[in-house]
Amino acid sequence: MVDLCFIIVNWNTRQLLLDCIDSINTTVIGLHYQIYVVDNGSVDDSVKVVRERFPKVIVLENLENRGFAAAVNQALGRDAATYSILINTDTLLHKDAIRVMYSFMERHKEVGIAGAQLEKPDGTRQHSYDNYPTLATELLNKSLLKWIFPQKYPSKKQQIIQPMEVESVIGACVMIRNAAIRNVGKLDEDYFFFLEETDWCYRMQKAGWKVYHLPKARIVHLGGQSKKLAPWQSQIEYCRSLYIFFKKNRPTASYLLLRIFYPVKILINFIANFTVNLAVFFQHRKLRYRLSTYAMLLWWHVLLCPDWLGLKPAKNKE
Repeated sequence: MVDLCFIIVNWNTRQLLLDCIDSINTTVIGLHYQIYVVDNGSVDDSVKVVRERFPKVIVLENLENRGFAAAVNQALGRDAATYSILINTDTLLHKDAIRVMYSFMERHKEVGIAGAQLEKPDGTRQHSYDNYPTLATELLNKSLLKWIFPQKYPSKKQQIIQPMEVESVIGACVMIRNAAIRNVGKLDEDYFFFLEETDWCYRMQKAGWKVYHLPKARIVHLGGQSKKLAPWQSQIEYCRSLYIFFKKNRPTASYLLLRIFYPVKILINFIANFTVNLAVFFQHRKLRYRLSTYAMLLWWHVLLCPDWLGLKPAKNKE
């Protein structure tokens, strides 16, 4: 009987992937598990090296980037495991992290998803859970909302010691009860990249399952490594996923207001960043990068948000 099924989606992050698998093998003790790597068309020999170094790992090889949700769904349900664990390639497990998550889920049968405490390599806490997207969170300043309404909008600055029920968890390392997956279904493949786990948490809670953040399950998260390979394309995919989430899970009026005012917010940010870049004669690399990202987001909206602009492979683009 398999206790855990680890699912790792990889896209051109070979060394991170190898380190992640090493981390699982060296820290998960006393539990029966199977590791699946779903490769989304990498060209860095990820598949070859994993098969050579870790022959027990089951590799599912895609010829193109199918997106995160579709890749995860390929591996879900292949083993009769009690729990599935989605873990990013840019994560390293602390000792007992998985045991903490497993023990909690075993004691709390009403919990469908549990997320770990993400940390930088120096131990600094990262954002590990979040509210569901609303007009307030997407159109206003999130940092300001967290400062004014700390109970409604929790922050990573808060010292959380005990397991805490939350709206959604960040999907870098999450444990999901497979009974809950059978209840609500797999990840929604309409999401190509971003917010698929948020949508999952939303559906789980609507079906009566609880979502928890576990601060004692500590995970090193290097953060955004795949996103760095295609920065502005990733921002387009986030925006696309945001619109999908609102269309599926929010009232029509909220969806329409977002479609009107989110581009306005992008335009304001573009103008502000252009002004700052102009003041420093475009000599600051990070400021130029930010400006180019806003420019591409604006261009995507001018083109009426086409599917062919973003991360999807060319032959999937309409």
